[in-house]
Amino acid sequence: MSPVYDCTSEPGRADGVAKAVEAVRGGDVVVIPTDTVYGIGADAFNQDAVAAVLAAKGRGRDMPPPVLVPNIRTVDGLATEVPAWARDLIKAFWPGPLTLVFKAQSSLVWDLGETNGTVALRMPQDDIALEVLAEVGPMAVTSANLTGQPAATTVTDAAAQLGASVKVYLDGGQRSANIPSTIVDCTGERPEVLRVGALSEEQLDEVLATHFPPEADEPSYPTYTTGTDDDLDTAGGTQPDGIQLPADSTPPAGEQQS
Repeated sequence: MSPVYDCTSEPGRADGVAKAVEAVRGGDVVVIPTDTVYGIGADAFNQDAVAAVLAAKGRGRDMPPPVLVPNIRTVDGLATEVPAWARDLIKAFWPGPLTLVFKAQSSLVWDLGETNGTVALRMPQDDIALEVLAEVGPMAVTSANLTGQPAATTVTDAAAQLGASVKVYLDGGQRSANIPSTIVDCTGERPEVLRVGALSEEQLDEVLATHFPPEADEPSYPTYTTGTDDDLDTAGGTQPDGIQLPADSTPPAGEQQS
């Protein structure tokens, strides 16, 4: 069994974060708490480590992981064509449960899977996760569970599913609710809500209204709402179960995401 570090105390947290940082820098996979559920992740720029994350979950390259970042400044290093309304969403909701999909910088030397030239970014509101990210930089992180199984809200849940495929587990205590992040596609002229999660459309509207005032009989922007699946599991225009979004982000007729 891989070591589990109790990060609910200051000494344990310092030791655990140090061990997790060492593991990530060494190309290994770790489990860390986030502000939603537990996540399994690795160095976003280590192709083998990212592949190991996907293998641990039992999923393919068609479902690339999002990237967690330590601060807002990181966005411009990873994404391009960041619109003003997306920056307002970042200012309002980061750190927090909002994942934003952007066009990725073409110069980046990484391989997250079949992302179609995009990257999903989030800054979590969790001190343990942010301490690790501050030391190692952007991490490819997805929910710490086997594909198709419930997302882990405790480190015990994560360890039971992922076992020795993870080098280090950080225990930050029980996560309060299995609610995923809200996901917004920022690659077009107008925002597309790919998944409604911890943030409601009404909360988004409050920020976006100045950029997209609603017109009579029309929504301020188109939306595509899915159910709550694995947190952190959508990137590159791909839904949590791997279904590719059509260009206009309209859900297939009669289809309900789980």
